[in-house]
Amino acid sequence: MLARLRTSAFRARFRLGPREIAYARTKGRAIIERHAHELLAARVGPAAPANDGRQTPYRGHPVFVAQHATATCCRGCIAKWHGIPEGSALTGAELERLASIVMAWIDAELLADTRR
Repeated sequence: MLARLRTSAFRARFRLGPREIAYARTKGRAIIERHAHELLAARVGPAAPANDGRQTPYRGHPVFVAQHATATCCRGCIAKWHGIPEGSALTGAELERLASIVMAWIDAELLADTRR
């Protein structure tokens, strides 16, 4: 999925900034992963999320940046890229899969940062 997302010029342009990298390193992977689950459940989990399409900021938290990079930022992107239709709440398995993709992207960004 990450390789497929990198073919999109829009998705491929996202990178964690210094603040998001510092935050992720300070908090640790377990806390960031918990945040990923919580933010996805609250912001895109419902059948009709509030402000859908505009509810995910572009920066300020590693998960927000990752959501845009992984097309988990709104239900329209989730439907298009992940094949999960709009109109019904995300299941636990769907949320887990999306959180795993978000975390894989964050892990790759943090690894790339050590190489820069």
